[in-house]
Amino acid sequence: MIAAAGLMIAGMTSCKKDYVCECTVNSASVSGSSSETINDTKKNAEEKCEGYNDTDVTCTIK
Repeated sequence: MIAAAGLMIAGMTSCKKDYVCECTVNSASVSGSSSETINDTKKNAEEKCEGYNDTDVTCTIK
């Protein structure tokens, strides 16, 4: 019982949440979009999402 209470408290104090990373692809041969759910802090999720950016790919946290 005490362990379960400790897990609940740890879960409530965690800064990790689900963030949706939406990517759009626009190139001469391919276009479309996709999304991925990232469970992390907002800063880490933004950094991971922006890491997908490329010449033809634009990704942002929604």
